[in-house]
Amino acid sequence: MSSAASTSAPVAHNAVPPPAASAAGRSSRIAPHSHIKGLGLTADGIANPDGAGFVGQINAREACGVIVDLIKSRKFSGRALLLVGAPGTGKTALALAVSQELGSKVPFCPIVGSEVYSTEVKKTEVLAEAFRRAIGLRIKETKEIYEGEVTELTPTESENPLSGYGKTVSHVVIGLKTVKGTKQLRMDPTVYEAILKEKIVVGDVIYVEHQTGAVKRVGRSDAYASAYDLESETYVPLPKGDVHKRKELVQDVTLGDLDAANARPQGGQDIMSVMGSLVKSGRTEITDKLRREVNKVVQGYVDQGVAEVVPGVVFIDEVHMLDIECFTYLNALLESPMAPTVILATNRGNSLVRGTSDIVSPHGIPVDLLDRCMIVKTDTYTRDQIGRVVQLRANVEGLRLGEGVLERLAGEGEKASLRYALQLLTPASILARLGGRTQIEVEDIGEMNELFLDAKTSAGMIEENGGFLGGR
Repeated sequence: MSSAASTSAPVAHNAVPPPAASAAGRSSRIAPHSHIKGLGLTADGIANPDGAGFVGQINAREACGVIVDLIKSRKFSGRALLLVGAPGTGKTALALAVSQELGSKVPFCPIVGSEVYSTEVKKTEVLAEAFRRAIGLRIKETKEIYEGEVTELTPTESENPLSGYGKTVSHVVIGLKTVKGTKQLRMDPTVYEAILKEKIVVGDVIYVEHQTGAVKRVGRSDAYASAYDLESETYVPLPKGDVHKRKELVQDVTLGDLDAANARPQGGQDIMSVMGSLVKSGRTEITDKLRREVNKVVQGYVDQGVAEVVPGVVFIDEVHMLDIECFTYLNALLESPMAPTVILATNRGNSLVRGTSDIVSPHGIPVDLLDRCMIVKTDTYTRDQIGRVVQLRANVEGLRLGEGVLERLAGEGEKASLRYALQLLTPASILARLGGRTQIEVEDIGEMNELFLDAKTSAGMIEENGGFLGGR
């Protein structure tokens, strides 16, 4: 086929697009909430109209800002925040923004209401596990260590009493040097074994833990650095201070990690034990007794000042999917001494509480749990706000919009839903690329409307008796 014929021929919808030039490069997956970076509030707690990826929702964002301050001041444990609003109004985005405002050190455990219906473990167990994973424990440990550059490494051998000819290492003499001075240490033979394993020689910078005898090689002393352009060795400066010093280490774990570690003790080192642990990959039901024991140990650490409890956030999306048993258990979990902050989200109005035949309640949540919640409402987006969200997503996805496309998509979003307008973006960009254009034009959006239906149009095609009108 000639080049002239190929340019004039119409491009089929199912034509495979040519591979992009940057196909070989790495591209990170763009998630639905990639553009959300936080709540976008000023230092006074006032919401910027467009801040941190959020558009609109001024009241909801400011309310969540107050909740973030309460969580940071440790005054919100045992209470719940309920986000209510129509689908596609940013409830999940608000919960994610709250987690980002709190920072990576505060545990955030998101689940969906339907996750509790597992065939392996009880519903209440799934909820309890989520709550435990949202409670962090910051353990502060002070270790005594010997640190410095190795100046001497002399193993001292002695006769082996079990054999007339063999000799064993009775102790090892290590010389360590820091900026402040040097020290000669006499150490156990097991430390010498660890030194051999780490391949440590004179001139290496090491540290040895006083309690455990563990040896760690930090690198080669920079006094030995040569003038090579390409070095395979890592050079480190001579340690400051004394050879013998105290170092504080901070470790973050969750109560869920501690429960799991105690519920699944490691078996032997033989092949059958290893194979057995691989086969038993199912979830383990953790008993209340074990959790109480873990709590007792944790409380002991907290009383000694060794550890600090960091209450995190449990986010339960589509909370109306829980049944009456789960709601009752949630009430009990909220009242427990170590309870995280709970954020619930739902788009239901008055609906039947799951698991009952006669209890109709607002948002599908029993009134006694609803009474414990601080409720935040999300507003539906205006046409202008939908346009700004579409532009924001186009920037995140690296798409260029032609003249009039933004107004057309904002109109589609107002008529159908924000999600439908966002869903048209990427398919329209593929259509534009097949047509040889670098940006999305209005005709691409029109063609997308011919190919796809929005939810309201599809619902309008259903007859009263349940039949579908679309084929007539």
